[in-house]
Amino acid sequence: MNILITGAAGMIGRKLTARLMADGAVGGKPITAMALADVVAPEAPAGRIAFTTHAADIAVPGVADRLVAAHPDLIFHLAAIVSGEAELDFEKGYRINLDGTRALFEAIRARPDYRPKLVFASSIAVFGAPFPEAIPDDFALAPLTSYGTQKAIDELLLADYSRRGFIDGIGIRLPTICVRPGKPNKAASGFFSSIIREPLAGLEALLPVEESVRHWFASPRAAIAFLVQAAAFDTAKLAGRINLTMPGVSCTVAEQIAALRRIAGDKAASRIRREPDALVRRVVEGWPRNFDTTRAAALGFAAEASFDDIIRAHIEDELGGAIAT
Repeated sequence: MNILITGAAGMIGRKLTARLMADGAVGGKPITAMALADVVAPEAPAGRIAFTTHAADIAVPGVADRLVAAHPDLIFHLAAIVSGEAELDFEKGYRINLDGTRALFEAIRARPDYRPKLVFASSIAVFGAPFPEAIPDDFALAPLTSYGTQKAIDELLLADYSRRGFIDGIGIRLPTICVRPGKPNKAASGFFSSIIREPLAGLEALLPVEESVRHWFASPRAAIAFLVQAAAFDTAKLAGRINLTMPGVSCTVAEQIAALRRIAGDKAASRIRREPDALVRRVVEGWPRNFDTTRAAALGFAAEASFDDIIRAHIEDELGGAIAT
């Protein structure tokens, strides 16, 4: 099996690459080669599978065509401009998140007798208020951000290109991934991770919204499991409804902080400093808070049971089991 990963230099891309290198197969099919592409060349992964890295902007004409020239059997399309940056830079968001995705789909369509499996990383930002208490898969797509709009259009394109037989697609709406390792990015949701990650490392974190804000979370560990499982999934079982909301944990910022306090103590929780940010608050207010993921659960997808579990996953996977005192 030949695999292409777009957005391979990002956090999820790196972790997915490492998982595939360790597993050596997807759905029982051995991986023979991987192509890793991003706007900056991804770091060389450890493992025995042959790989190539590409510094490539998927929205530049001709790039997507070159990336699919080897006819990869499986494509993970992760490349995207994150939510906060897409909101601040309208043109860049649409160029990468929409035009780049369309260019990839068109490059595939242009090749007769080629129909790869494509796993698309979508987002819960495709939904917009007002919300029911728990949002089902078939709730109307009415995003309130440019990022959410771009992802919603991509979902529709994925469904149509799949219906026409150009792609064997599956879209997974990822919860907000928390706790993200490394440095903060430009995602409006970044503070959800920073108010846990920095205090665990002995550093101060800024909280730009009220503690009553509720959101939907899953760990990086769970996100990688979603992607790998989706890659092996028989999409015929989806009966054309190929975009799925992934399971997660619904909790408030206050409940996040309470979980941090239970696991790391009062000193860690005291490292969070309240500093309101009007833009972040406006963006977050339009995001969904809770989901009915019965359909995904019935298909075998699963996430953590509590935010405590999400914090523990971060401590185990990123901190070697140790936290700052």
